[in-house]
Amino acid sequence: MRVGILGAAHVHAEGYAAILAGLEGVELVGFSDPDRSRGEAFAKRHGLPWYPSHEALLDQGLDAAVVATENALHLPAVEAAAARGVHLLVEKPIATRLEDARAIKRAVEAAGVLFMTAFPMRFSPALIEARELLASGRLGAVRALVGINHSENPKRHRAWFADPELAGGGAVVDHSVHLADLYRWLLGAEIERVYAEVSNPFDPASRVDTAGLLLLELSGGIPASIDASWSRPPNYPRWGHLKLEVVAERGTLVLDAFAGHLHHWRVDDGYQWVGYHPDPTAAMVRAFLNAVKKGTPPPVTFADGLAALKVVLAAYRAAREGRPVDLSELGEGPVDPA
Repeated sequence: MRVGILGAAHVHAEGYAAILAGLEGVELVGFSDPDRSRGEAFAKRHGLPWYPSHEALLDQGLDAAVVATENALHLPAVEAAAARGVHLLVEKPIATRLEDARAIKRAVEAAGVLFMTAFPMRFSPALIEARELLASGRLGAVRALVGINHSENPKRHRAWFADPELAGGGAVVDHSVHLADLYRWLLGAEIERVYAEVSNPFDPASRVDTAGLLLLELSGGIPASIDASWSRPPNYPRWGHLKLEVVAERGTLVLDAFAGHLHHWRVDDGYQWVGYHPDPTAAMVRAFLNAVKKGTPPPVTFADGLAALKVVLAAYRAAREGRPVDLSELGEGPVDPA
């Protein structure tokens, strides 16, 4: 299977390159990026051919591609690939505007290609076990969910994350989508209403938010919260974390998806936090390529990506207007980073 990476802008492009290069039966043809400096550096790190445009890479003949451009530039990459019949795994959020998301849907449906939203945490063994436990009914009815997704500020690696036009926002865009998707997936429920407080306490020089607290109401009246931030310091020994607490009528489930680690002290450069948990991103990539190979629907859909984007849109509007926002209120328009 011939696979390419459209865009090296996203921090996750590094992981995709390493994963795809190591998969049997996959030829990683190369990657595209219009930024010469970024392209040359990425090509050197990964030993990959660099193409200065998406069209130049697509001319090589691909079966599938991963879209890892800046958030606001997903649409042109998707349209170019879909027109060539290339199946797509697209980074989250799938767009920064509902208008662009719906244009993506039209392009994919018109071309008849598969579209999968990149939500790797669905492939975490810990989250899979949690979903199975909740589905078994052993804990009874779910009463509330509390989720935390913190990390370092990604602008240290990719400056565009702090550009509201390219990123569509800050920590709320970057992290809320993961937990919003997990809530829907874990419970088979929909998020109906959002209230949010959004601020920038951690990087005053940025024009985007670095922290947000979202209060959600799921179908069936289940309350939930999301604590999303870029609060980890630059010298933090790990990337960040995703934690979840599910309160049910007969018990409480507490989960830290990246808890498994070793403490490693080295003579030359001190302490290192070494995680040994299974890589959910690798499992996600394999699931996508398996769907392409078999011609079956991907396990995460466009609809899942759209639902998470709507939560982000509602959160920013709620913060801006100081009131709860029903997702049914959303119309066309950009994500406003408030």
